[in-house]
Amino acid sequence: MTSNSSDIFREQVNSPPRNYANTSGDDIRVAVDDTMERVDHIYQLIAAIPSSDRTFENTIRPLDEATNLLIETDGAFCFLAYVADDKSLREVAEESDKKLASFRTELGFREDIFLAVVEYMKTTEYQSLGVTEQRLCEFIERDFRRNGLALGKNKLTEVQNLRQKLVELGISFRKNIDEFQDYIVVSEDDLAGLPPHYVANLTKAHGQDEGEYRVSLDYPEMFPFMEASPSEEKRRELFLKNHNKAASDNLPILSEAINIRSQIAKLLGYESWAEYSIELKMAKTPSAAKTFLVELEQQIQEKSQQDIDQLTAAKRLATRNPDANLEIWDWRYYQQQVKANEYAVDQFEVANYFPVQATLDGMFEVYQQLTGVIFTEIAEPNAWHPDVRLYSVTDTETGEHIAHFYMDLHPRQGKYGHAAAFTLKPSRHRPDGSRQPAISAIVANFTKPTTESPSLLRHSEVETLFHEFGHILHQTLTQAPFSRFSGTAVERDFVEAPSQMLEHWTWDESILKQFTSHKDNGSPIPSDLIEKMKQAKNVGSGIHYLRQIYFARLDLAYHDAILPTDTDAPAKELHPITGFTFPEGTHFQGGFGHLFGYDAGYYGYLWSQVFGDDMFTRFTDGDALAVGREYRTNILEPGGSVDAQVQLERFLGREPDKSAFLSGIGLQ
Repeated sequence: MTSNSSDIFREQVNSPPRNYANTSGDDIRVAVDDTMERVDHIYQLIAAIPSSDRTFENTIRPLDEATNLLIETDGAFCFLAYVADDKSLREVAEESDKKLASFRTELGFREDIFLAVVEYMKTTEYQSLGVTEQRLCEFIERDFRRNGLALGKNKLTEVQNLRQKLVELGISFRKNIDEFQDYIVVSEDDLAGLPPHYVANLTKAHGQDEGEYRVSLDYPEMFPFMEASPSEEKRRELFLKNHNKAASDNLPILSEAINIRSQIAKLLGYESWAEYSIELKMAKTPSAAKTFLVELEQQIQEKSQQDIDQLTAAKRLATRNPDANLEIWDWRYYQQQVKANEYAVDQFEVANYFPVQATLDGMFEVYQQLTGVIFTEIAEPNAWHPDVRLYSVTDTETGEHIAHFYMDLHPRQGKYGHAAAFTLKPSRHRPDGSRQPAISAIVANFTKPTTESPSLLRHSEVETLFHEFGHILHQTLTQAPFSRFSGTAVERDFVEAPSQMLEHWTWDESILKQFTSHKDNGSPIPSDLIEKMKQAKNVGSGIHYLRQIYFARLDLAYHDAILPTDTDAPAKELHPITGFTFPEGTHFQGGFGHLFGYDAGYYGYLWSQVFGDDMFTRFTDGDALAVGREYRTNILEPGGSVDAQVQLERFLGREPDKSAFLSGIGLQ
């Protein structure tokens, strides 16, 4: 009954899978309304089937078909809220996104469908299903139950209303961050440590007047400035602005969301939102997540203090002030100064070896060899912006078309401000047995090219690119049969691990020699510079990881059984973890986008990194190409159809441990 539900999304291999360039606001509205109608019809048909006639094919598979249709519609139309150049189109996409998200929330409260699933799970056919089919049934039933379908009607209605409100708050929170604009005005002296191509991309502060520029909160402007400007006053000013991003609008939204999450959890019988959320993750309990963070903090504290002492000494030497203290807006700057002065590693000199195109070519070559695929650029992508590029993915051995992916790498006003990989269409088995090719997109904000210089990536940005493309591989190479398990639909505290593992290739000399290409003469990065980069790698690593632990502990504190009186209190209380004095007057949590989507889950970045670092040991210990195929088979292909712990143990041949992670940050 649903085999044709996705025909409007079928694509040709060598042509753009979608015509984003000509998508209008009306197209978005019509598509969303049509999808809602079609999904509602699917649900009505399922509900009307007599109990005795229920089968997997008429009750369970159609639910996954509906899930697929919702994801595709979101990716084809609502996704434009993140990337469309035209503000009015973004606004239509945002409203449609809110409408579709609200509709999906309503679907999760359909008692008739919940009962249909429960009825089917009592049949003899259910008992004879394969492991993956049974897992799908269990996950669907579990999702309904965790929405409160086993509660009485009054409580269920209350949970549903709270869920709807939470969806609206999340969309508003993200929009406020993405559209927030602020900047500082700097002089040429303030930019003395920045390269010409960086300055060329800045906006003049007063039209065409020379001498003063705006530095915004966009990542390609903010981070290089914080790392290279000699002006502590301006670094402080930019830091404070960034740590108040969207705060006036988002602090009340965050407080309301935290309270709503707590109410939902307690209505469902949980002590806290953290307990409710982490139940489905690898950690299983908030206490396990917190213990992991506390133990890691204890292991890293000494390294962090050594970092602070080292950077403080550098500041005192540079300022000729023996009493100077390292402030929180100083550490990135002096981290780079130590790397430059003690290890002869200048991040902008290093960036000269990483033009975007050469880096993309090199990354593609690495991943093609490891996973057995071919990436081919499509000349006319019909994308949402002229900067965007489109590629097809083909299996090397079979010649089968696997996927398309877009790359949107440079900043624009109103565009999503971070780096992320988006699933625009999940890969899965269609009801007719054919494989549905995936569509994905990387959205990032790397420095734009200028007339004098190509777009150059700092090494940290090369790591980001390799990381996000790891998500693309996960999304596109999955062989999971159902949308519910496709690609990155794994435990939330595992989802980053496959990508974090791949960042290690950006430190491999043989790999770097293959694709680095100096912007002026095309020469590869020298071996001695690579060695210096490795020696300098862990300068400041203790500070970095304690800050990550702080963010993760704060996230857990916001979602604990005892709610904070306001969101500022735990932010101040936990800040000593970082080793720095709390910057009074700041409310960074208002711009902390992970509090929606990674709520009670930010610890997962560190949890995943431990596993990612451990997985990479397989490549250092064995034949990289053979291990790459195992990585594809055991990690990328299963998606969420197999528990993450099982995937890890299959790939590693043992239980995972922390030793590779601790060694990697200079602790062993």
